[in-house]
Amino acid sequence: MRAHFARAAASYDMAAVLAGEVGRRMAERLDYVKVDPRCMADIGCATGDGIRALIKRYPGALPLAVDFVRPMLAELSRQTSWSSRLTRRSPRPINADVGRLPVKTGTLGLVWSNLMLHWLEDPAPAFAEVHRTLATEGLLTFSMLGPDTLKELRLACIACNIEPPLRRFLDMHDVGDLLVATGFADPVMDMEIITMTYDSPLGLLRDQRQLGVRNALLGQLPWREWRRVFQAWAANKQEGRLSASFEIVYGHAWKPQPKSIADGRMIVRFESR
Repeated sequence: MRAHFARAAASYDMAAVLAGEVGRRMAERLDYVKVDPRCMADIGCATGDGIRALIKRYPGALPLAVDFVRPMLAELSRQTSWSSRLTRRSPRPINADVGRLPVKTGTLGLVWSNLMLHWLEDPAPAFAEVHRTLATEGLLTFSMLGPDTLKELRLACIACNIEPPLRRFLDMHDVGDLLVATGFADPVMDMEIITMTYDSPLGLLRDQRQLGVRNALLGQLPWREWRRVFQAWAANKQEGRLSASFEIVYGHAWKPQPKSIADGRMIVRFESR
């Protein structure tokens, strides 16, 4: 999958309409939480829309832009203006995997991840690693694709007696359980459906190819079977457009005060009144 993302770096922004819209909605949600990070990271930053939005919101924080695909980081650097570099407000690119972040324990006040975590086979190790890097009372905020993504294509497959090959995504309740299991407190989960429309199935295929996720999202079928599926999908056009639903799961959770120290002894806090 890394190779697909690498090839898509130059075309990513042309097709990243959904990611841009979800990122804007994630940023709006930060209006309702109190966080003042000294250091923040965008995990799976792609070409940098998210980290640039965070820099505007938290100008005093050190901004880290993390992605496991070098060409994405090269595109981020290409888009970084000289003025932001001169004022030291440019993102610091880091080529790394979310499961092994080269960041000191307890460093980050805010971790942001937009539409990346669902590509992991198991997001639990990533949540655990983010938990390690967050400072106490630091915030993780993220978005993922949910199980109703491209339900129209799944139904078209079923109508053709074809087992849907599309990637399956976690339900938001299961994601919330993973957050608690990896040490986070007070997870808040919700979801919404964002519908994209296309003139033809080729529009969806083109977007997903330019994003570098076509095979990872749609899976594999012989072309003649895809033709049957696309014909069944196209039969449900409304006003000449094809609808493609994307379930967006939003989550945020805090790293709480530790309840024990490294040797297992419990921490007891006394507060004066």
